[in-house]
Amino acid sequence: MTFDFRGKTAVVTGGAMGIGEATARKLAAAGASVALLDINERAGAATAAEIAAGGSACRFFACDVSSSSAVESAIKAAIGHFGGVDVLVSNAGIQDYGDVVTTSEEAWDHLMSVNLKGCFLVAKHTVPSMLSRGGGSIVVVGSVQSMAAIGNSVAYVAAKHALLGLVRAMALDYARKGIRVNCVCPGAIDTPMLRWAANLDSNPDGVIDACSRAHAIGRLGKPEEVADAIAYLASPAASFITGAALLVDGGMLVPAGGMSLQEGGTGAAVR
Repeated sequence: MTFDFRGKTAVVTGGAMGIGEATARKLAAAGASVALLDINERAGAATAAEIAAGGSACRFFACDVSSSSAVESAIKAAIGHFGGVDVLVSNAGIQDYGDVVTTSEEAWDHLMSVNLKGCFLVAKHTVPSMLSRGGGSIVVVGSVQSMAAIGNSVAYVAAKHALLGLVRAMALDYARKGIRVNCVCPGAIDTPMLRWAANLDSNPDGVIDACSRAHAIGRLGKPEEVADAIAYLASPAASFITGAALLVDGGMLVPAGGMSLQEGGTGAAVR
């Protein structure tokens, strides 16, 4: 499926690398003007420059999405440069590990500020522009952990569950005002954040292999595959979809008990 975003402006947070970068490139290739927001100024500027060098309208705006003033300033600058916002992809996020005892209050607050409050803030400052233009589309990047949980990730799981609630609340609030709000829920995607997490273990290759086998398809997802789903939800092709959570997880959440039961001698495994 091809998409046409000519004449539209998209804001992509966390756009310097990974899913955000792939999404910025996808939307730009489809004709959108892209405002790329990220706290990583070096990587963000480089990504925006590469996209612009390909002939697309793309500009980087440094932004810490956990800061209200930073978000307001970056969005105002983007609107000033491009004229408005039609699409918001709220993708910025961080990972942390720990249970309720080992997770510090500071770590909890920081993760919630980036992953949850950051989404609230960018929506807060882009929705007025969408309304003034007659509508728009918001796509929030959640996770399979918006619907399920893994151990030792209490703050991350809580934030991703909360994002799904935020999506549904915004979808309801703006359904009759021309703004659709949806969520994509990726499985394990081969991004710098996943590689960073794997390298926390003494056997990174073993972590990657385990993540690959966790999917029914048997491999990690690619950032471009998530970007395709985001572009679909942001496009007119999804005009009757709002408040939805689209799994892009290679079948990770399909098997009861996880893929390990499909591999073991439970009698249910297909050989």
